[in-house]
Amino acid sequence: MTDPNAIQASELDQLPDRDPEETAEWQASLDAVAKAAGPHRAAYLMRRTLERAEGNGIALPKLLETDYVNTIPTAAEPSAPGDEEMERKITAWNRWNAAAMVTRGSKYGVGGHIATFASAAWLYETGFNHFFKGKEADGSGDQLYIQGHASPGIYARAFLDGRLDEQQLDNFRRESGGNGLPSYPHPRRLPWLWEFPTVSMGLGPLSAIYQARFNRYLTARGIKDVSESHVWAFLGDGEMDEPESTAALALASREGLDNLTFVINCNLQRLDGPVRANFKIVQELEAQFRGAGWNVVKSLWGNAWDELFQLDTTGALVRRLREVPDAQVQTYQTRDAAYIRQDFFGKDPALVEMAKLLSDDKILECFHLSRGGHEARKVYAAYKAAVEFKGAPTVILAQTVKGHTLGEGFASKNANHQMKKLTVDEFKTMRDLLELPIKDSDFVDGVVPYGHPGADSPEVRYLQERRAALGGPAPARRVHPVAPLPAPAEKAFASFDKGSGTQNVATTMAFVRLIKDLVRDKETGKRWVPIVPDEARTFGMESLFPSLGIYSPKGQTYEPVDRDQLMYYKEAQNGQILNEGITEAGSMADFIAASTAYATHGEAMIPFYIFYSMFGWQRTADQMWQLGDQLGRGFLVGATAGRTTLTGEGLQHADGHSPVIAATNPAALTYDPAFAYEVATIVRDGIRRMYGEAAPGEDPNVFYYLTVYNEPLPQPAKPSGPGIDEGIVKGLYRFNTAESAGLSPAANAPRIQLLGSGTAIHWVLKAQRMLAEEWGVASDVWSATSWTELRRDALEADAGLLRGEERVPYVRQALHGAEGPVLAVSDYMRQVPDQIAQWVEQDWSSLGADGFGLSDTREGARRHFGVDAESVVVAALAQLARRGEVKATAVKEAREKYGL
Repeated sequence: MTDPNAIQASELDQLPDRDPEETAEWQASLDAVAKAAGPHRAAYLMRRTLERAEGNGIALPKLLETDYVNTIPTAAEPSAPGDEEMERKITAWNRWNAAAMVTRGSKYGVGGHIATFASAAWLYETGFNHFFKGKEADGSGDQLYIQGHASPGIYARAFLDGRLDEQQLDNFRRESGGNGLPSYPHPRRLPWLWEFPTVSMGLGPLSAIYQARFNRYLTARGIKDVSESHVWAFLGDGEMDEPESTAALALASREGLDNLTFVINCNLQRLDGPVRANFKIVQELEAQFRGAGWNVVKSLWGNAWDELFQLDTTGALVRRLREVPDAQVQTYQTRDAAYIRQDFFGKDPALVEMAKLLSDDKILECFHLSRGGHEARKVYAAYKAAVEFKGAPTVILAQTVKGHTLGEGFASKNANHQMKKLTVDEFKTMRDLLELPIKDSDFVDGVVPYGHPGADSPEVRYLQERRAALGGPAPARRVHPVAPLPAPAEKAFASFDKGSGTQNVATTMAFVRLIKDLVRDKETGKRWVPIVPDEARTFGMESLFPSLGIYSPKGQTYEPVDRDQLMYYKEAQNGQILNEGITEAGSMADFIAASTAYATHGEAMIPFYIFYSMFGWQRTADQMWQLGDQLGRGFLVGATAGRTTLTGEGLQHADGHSPVIAATNPAALTYDPAFAYEVATIVRDGIRRMYGEAAPGEDPNVFYYLTVYNEPLPQPAKPSGPGIDEGIVKGLYRFNTAESAGLSPAANAPRIQLLGSGTAIHWVLKAQRMLAEEWGVASDVWSATSWTELRRDALEADAGLLRGEERVPYVRQALHGAEGPVLAVSDYMRQVPDQIAQWVEQDWSSLGADGFGLSDTREGARRHFGVDAESVVVAALAQLARRGEVKATAVKEAREKYGL
């Protein structure tokens, strides 16, 4: 009978076997080994053979998993430079002060995390002493993405270094007094220390990949050579469950980002319990990263395990380590030697014999203490291997114990993430374990003291000497003084002032035309970073392909199918456009890296990221918050905006709420411009504020969100008169009056003020004419370019009143004395214009597109939501009828006339 597996293999193998006899001999040899020495030996030989093939450049599928042992054997570990004993003392002080800071703060109920840094202390200390380049050397230094929950340890080291004092440590998580420390890495709250916000899980690893990629982009385009910068991202194994954590692994390997290292602290615990209780998270991550093309270095076991591995002549120990689930490894951490002998060693006769050679102390040392992530030499070897590896990014999987050195009450306990303090007795036990010179008498009234060996102590001198050799303190954020960028030529903006005449132009196209002119500017053109998630043709940007090029580290290794066309698809090593494929999250990570280059690299870059407005804030609002925290600058552009302008696309494409989400972000300046000249005016002001000379009191660390529309419409000329530009930037100006529109209202005609934003102003203008010609009502039309900025200005005025400052909000100033009620209209939900209602002195009413979107024509969708011109007319008449200024019957007549 034929072996069915053989049939399957032959069916799947498309390559002809040129020597079946030789193939059969290899197969027979493998069978013989399996029979004589067992399947484990056969598997071992196969793995070694595959590794040799890979090392010799033979193209074979890669092994996705290796044994549950260190990648670098003890015999192959390089000698770590420096003074390991001195580094042990520094680490001990940092462990103590991190725990003391959180414990002392617990009396205020502000929280904090102790166990994470306790597990990762050596991962950071080794890097600070030997690898992380600072900002004061040549270049930009390294970029460090610190694991958010480890922040107390970073503060503790800055305290030892003299960059923080005891008062600041005591104000951990209490910032309102002005001398406190934020809970996690928050650049906006502590801008001289933190460079990257990381505690929103998953965003750190995603951003780190795109930061490393943007570093390559800057170098390739000749903006700045940052080829010596290395990006280090410190992550937790539980964090890797976030989809953003692994979303861009293939990008990093595809582009060969060997300037990037992930250090994953594998303490086998997430917030509530084991990361993979019944499985092995290290093996899972190894397979995931290897499959994505990363170099993987595992640092799992400390030196105490060397004796056990030497005794493992049969491979039984390695097999057992591979099969024990993570939750059981965690249990071993908390149990005595007898339990470990029975449960771990008792499963295999060979291990039973091995255990007879081991003392209880030896077993406890291995299973309780000795992990690769807790030993300086192991960590140094892994880091050295990472920075020396070329052609691919590296991930280091470092096994640790969560709560290490904090005592039996913390180590590997499921609840340790929520445990905020140690008792005095636990601190004294910790002190003895760490061999710190802290006396019992230092505990005054039961308060744990901070520890410091002295500003001129050997520990502090060593720490500072090592940092000086590596280029200064770390982590650190530096904003080097740079001259403001020169303003682009005025003609780029002024060309929109005259309007489009008889030509219909969508504001999306107007924005793209503006960018085309700005990127040609001799002074600032090269600093624009166009970012698009595979929708450039949707937004009419394909004309930029041949002129700017699409960035690719490989250039263009093929002949594009449209090479003979004017707007062909051009990739280049120095390309300016970042076309990311269908990934809004990746594009936002691009934007964050580019928007903060002024601080990270001392180079001001002007990113604009254009996207379907529905898939910006709704999908990536957390990254927008990260952007604000990181003090990013640039232009986000929500194209094909509004709930009714995107014909036929339907519910999940129709954006009726992005300005609402954007309004929640204090760093986002949100605009909904109606006309091309408004777009140009807002962009010009944004360049001035973020990259030029900001006015007194203006924060340059903001970003602009502009909504632009895909509906081609006539673009009017910019109105003449004073205050137009100011009104556009502040959020409101009068576009016309009934008289200036040539409608000639009667002297005693009822009047209403119509406010419109974005594309809605075109329905408002049509309604203005219908009201005058069909109902004898005069109306003035106002363009509300930013409901959000109007509201913020009003909120600031209100806050000033509490301080005794008298100021009238701009929206009230602008509308002061305007006759009649106000009707506001938007292509977004009514909540958007209603933001300013309480500061408008006139009677207020609004129309908007509330509810789910639907597939229809623009006209059909607008009638459905009640925002078309006819609906505006009826709403205006109803508002005037309530005031007694038109007959109540007019409202019914209008509804019937327009079929509403």
